[in-house]
Amino acid sequence: EVQLVESGGGLVQAGGTLKLSCAASGFTFDDYLVGWFRQVPGKEREGVSCISGRTGSTHYADSVKGRFSISTDSAKNTVYLQLNSLKTEDTAVYYCAVYKFLSGSTWWTPQICNSPHYGMNSWGKGTLVTVSS
Repeated sequence: EVQLVESGGGLVQAGGTLKLSCAASGFTFDDYLVGWFRQVPGKEREGVSCISGRTGSTHYADSVKGRFSISTDSAKNTVYLQLNSLKTEDTAVYYCAVYKFLSGSTWWTPQICNSPHYGMNSWGKGTLVTVSS
């Protein structure tokens, strides 16, 4: 069974940094695309970033490009999201999620990373990031 546990959220001032972690278990990391999403109350969940466990390729939403960085530590079976130059509009609950590649495939589309309805099918419970002005 796939299990995802986010951590690292907290309160930070605008312009500051945080590093989020998503600890994964129950699957082989290189068989999955791992993504970060975020959600504000009253709004739909939106994609933030993704990384391929097979190739290391990444994707970022335009709103975070140049500020956030996604990475993995295969030994720890963990994916990270480094949040830099935080803005108040980054305040949200951040979730990690995974998409399972077909056997032998490295195919994925940014749409999987942009929409929670497209391909992600396993989710963590989230970690709250609050950015104050």
